[in-house]
Amino acid sequence: MSDTTTKRPTQTTGQTQLVGDKLLTIPEVAEMLRSTDATLRYWRHIGTGPRSFRVGRHVRYRLSDVLDWVEEQCRNAQAAPRNPGHAR
Repeated sequence: MSDTTTKRPTQTTGQTQLVGDKLLTIPEVAEMLRSTDATLRYWRHIGTGPRSFRVGRHVRYRLSDVLDWVEEQCRNAQAAPRNPGHAR
């Protein structure tokens, strides 16, 4: 993985704080999610998946956005019923 980082402001109790955030490529995110590059490209095309953006011609993901998206998926999976209508 590359050591590319960005500085972005975050709100903490009314104060702005700079946080280093690693920029990831499609293959790096695919490896993290144990998915394929094609799946990430498809999710980007249909507007789902982790938030991404372009840097010139290249697609990048912030590590924090990917981790937030994974947490959101976990929360959604826990909130949804597993098999509605099927009693065990």
